[in-house]
Amino acid sequence: MCKHLNISRASYYKWCKRNVPQKEIDDIKLSKTIEEYHERYHGILGYRRMTMFINRDLNENYSPKRVHRIMKILDIHSGIRRAHHCCTVANKTDQKIENVLKRDFVASKPNEKWATDVTEFKVPHSNEKLYLSVFLDLYDRSVVSWIISNRNDNKLVFDTFNEAIKTNSLAKPLFHSDRGFQYTSPVFKNLLNKQGMTQSMSRVACCLDNAPMEALWGIIKAEMYELYDIHDKESLIAAITKYIYFYNNARYQERFDSKTPMEVRKEALNQEVPKVYPIAFNKRIEDYKESLKRLNMKEKTS
Repeated sequence: MCKHLNISRASYYKWCKRNVPQKEIDDIKLSKTIEEYHERYHGILGYRRMTMFINRDLNENYSPKRVHRIMKILDIHSGIRRAHHCCTVANKTDQKIENVLKRDFVASKPNEKWATDVTEFKVPHSNEKLYLSVFLDLYDRSVVSWIISNRNDNKLVFDTFNEAIKTNSLAKPLFHSDRGFQYTSPVFKNLLNKQGMTQSMSRVACCLDNAPMEALWGIIKAEMYELYDIHDKESLIAAITKYIYFYNNARYQERFDSKTPMEVRKEALNQEVPKVYPIAFNKRIEDYKESLKRLNMKEKTS
């Protein structure tokens, strides 16, 4: 071995008998923890979230750079989501409802702003599909309500709305969605009006107007299939159910000071003035806001 590595035997034996530094001992201990977490969460943790999970669970204070360095040595990487560059053109039949939200995804308290969407899942080894409808609170990014159905119809969205109102009967949020046929339906508009909600809709073919929901779908589809064994319709439904519970109650988020969405929600509901969690700088959103300012200035001067 020494001959192939071009190292003298004396150097090798000296290295074997050396006093191992405490930092190296700590790194070996941390590497075992990283391997354990990588296996436990089936490879969904990148180095930032790996650091957050270990620090929170074990009450440690490891730096992301240190965790990143050790993960590179261990050749441990998280699963990377594929980039999607297309947007579905939404229903053009109803253009009366404006984009009131205007990509302002920061909320100051729970039930101030809700977003919603429907996504589809293909059942393995069949031609069948399942549809998941979710209402998301933009304050804490918690899933307020969700329904799974075999059909993407009005009933799916109406049932999701009813589930949300069961646990949030006094909520009157700004309600944002795309221009899907369920949300432009007169019946659904009446439900919102009866609850005292203001409706907001994304512009046609502008996926980023509902970016939090698109991000949620990406997270679920990237992580759920890694965490759970999915092979038929029943296991798919079970996986969605388990993952939403994990997302709400066990998935720590750096933006929320390493707390889960439900922890943030419970804290806010018990405070007179809830803590506001700003969103990290996003150039595309900031450029959009600047374009709105310029448009408003033109309208005022004209």
